[in-house]
Amino acid sequence: MTQHASSCPLDCPDACGLEVTVEHDRVVRIEGDRRGPLTDGFICGKVRKFADHMYGDDRLTQPLVRTGPKNGPPRWRTVTWDEALALVADRIGGIVARAGGEAVLPYHYGGSNGWITDGGCASRFFRRLGASRLQLTFCAAATSAAQRGLYGAMPGVALEDFAHAKLIVLWGVNPSATSIHLVPIIDRARAAGAKLVVVDPRATPLARHADLHLPVRPGADLPIALAIGHALIERGAIDRAFIETHVADFTEYARRAARWSLDAAAREAGVARADLEAFVELYAATSPAVIRTGWGMERNRNGGGSIAAVLALPAIAGKFGVRGGGYTMSNSDARWAVGAEAGIGAPEAATRLVNMSEIGVQLRDLRDPRIECLFVYNCNPVATAPDQRLLVEQLARDDRFVVVHEQVMTDTAALADVVLPATTFLEHRELHRGYGTMRMFDRPAVVAPYGEARTNTELFGALLARMGLAQPDDATTDQAIVDRIFAASPRGEALRGQLDAHGIAAPPDGANRVPFVDVFPSTPDRKIHLVPAALDAEAGELYAYRPDPATDAFPLALISPALATQISSTFGQLREAPAAIELAIADADARGIADGDDVRVWNAHGEVHCVAKREAHVRPGVCVLHKGFWRKHTANGFTANALIPPGLADLGGQGAFNDARVQVAKR
Repeated sequence: MTQHASSCPLDCPDACGLEVTVEHDRVVRIEGDRRGPLTDGFICGKVRKFADHMYGDDRLTQPLVRTGPKNGPPRWRTVTWDEALALVADRIGGIVARAGGEAVLPYHYGGSNGWITDGGCASRFFRRLGASRLQLTFCAAATSAAQRGLYGAMPGVALEDFAHAKLIVLWGVNPSATSIHLVPIIDRARAAGAKLVVVDPRATPLARHADLHLPVRPGADLPIALAIGHALIERGAIDRAFIETHVADFTEYARRAARWSLDAAAREAGVARADLEAFVELYAATSPAVIRTGWGMERNRNGGGSIAAVLALPAIAGKFGVRGGGYTMSNSDARWAVGAEAGIGAPEAATRLVNMSEIGVQLRDLRDPRIECLFVYNCNPVATAPDQRLLVEQLARDDRFVVVHEQVMTDTAALADVVLPATTFLEHRELHRGYGTMRMFDRPAVVAPYGEARTNTELFGALLARMGLAQPDDATTDQAIVDRIFAASPRGEALRGQLDAHGIAAPPDGANRVPFVDVFPSTPDRKIHLVPAALDAEAGELYAYRPDPATDAFPLALISPALATQISSTFGQLREAPAAIELAIADADARGIADGDDVRVWNAHGEVHCVAKREAHVRPGVCVLHKGFWRKHTANGFTANALIPPGLADLGGQGAFNDARVQVAKR
């Protein structure tokens, strides 16, 4: 029995350090370590039980090739890796020779991956192939556009510095499910006298004990944020000296914010006007004040403008310049001075861009050339992409070659022509950094790959060689990729030294830096731009509000937040409980629905059959069907993804998942 230092790369801001116990080359226990500032010796239940994922019945251990048509029950033939690679290379080579590289589309997502497994040989292969490029829009597309438009690549308040705040605002984020190490920090701040405000359609665990909860109607965060900004300006509760020195476009922002009074915003968002007044008074009077913005409010038609309007508040109110004051969105831009590109070693091809949130429509409609091969890795689109019914139909076509590199037999893998077994994060090396805590880990493998699972480096390195795309100076191993990444930066040697000594590193300029003391916007003039011209052009008009799409036929706003037991769809194979739609008690009563009733949830785009759960913590007019369920969790094999309408948010090509409006009835 041996113990190994490791780290968790899964899609969570906390980036925990791990202590992994291995016996006979199997992981038998996973606990948190104390190397980083957040982990503090404890981890979430998801990762603590990760061995169940590694060694469960659904784990893929050998390459599989489909036998028979896709419209029947899956039937597989076990093959060797050499046979599988030969088949994949031959089919892709034939497609490229006939239709060109753009007939191939890599479909992937890097939320739970670092610079080796979501860059490296995989990106090199598809770039040199001349494949279509994937626009990553499931999460953080609108938020990243807004944050970088206003502030550039400026990191926000370090999560551990929330302990210094006297007012903490959680806006569209539920740390109890998605960032558990922030919760004790908030608790310590509150014990020292800090106030807590939560803006969320649900009464999340922290909202139930907050000083103020604003149960905003989904998509109406924009008028709320603008009305608060307008009220601060009207009352003189702004920092004019800070604005004069550090803020651009204030006059135009103020003009647009003035469209929303507290009364009008309260009506549109379905919250009490008195609660908005209380928020304004708290925010105006309190320092340090920090706003933790999440990714929930970007997932609608107004997502980018909403984020921009929230991020404008600390700028006009002068909340920066003190430890614990300002905002935190993503801290992935924490001035690392290194990045994935050097490890890829191939320039990005100027090929067409395909929005991953429109994959079903693109597979159906895209021409010149059509997508003949979909190569899926680090992702499970059947469980995560919109328009699920159309996507399943398109993947099931016999004239489309689908390859899936995956750890377990997902809903997407079940529709593939070739399934290739992939390693889990404890079976391969990874270089990754947090997007909440500002720390980087260089994590070695702690056990050998299970069965015949192979890493992304091994898979795509082999395809590069087989298809004649390899070059003599390529970095072909994980070590070589890491060496290239650090060699490309003048600060790489210092980072490398930290990682070699401790397995963890802080940014070269240090972590826990105070915005507008130690770090400033990376915009050309180092100012905050409240109405950036590029965002204004992309949105049509930044901060313009698009009203709620509810109709008499489909009056309920369906939202799909994260499950506390999963990372998006990861670990869904381990879940036995059926999917349940959570309904406000008043909405359930109006439909004669009791707990546990079989119900249908439908709109013009699809239908889901599941069970009902009456929930006091959901506001009337809203229902919750969590993201991450698999097809086996519903009675008709479709999940919330089947109900998402076409259309995108105002910035970044972001998928507008929470714009689904539905009706619910007993079956």
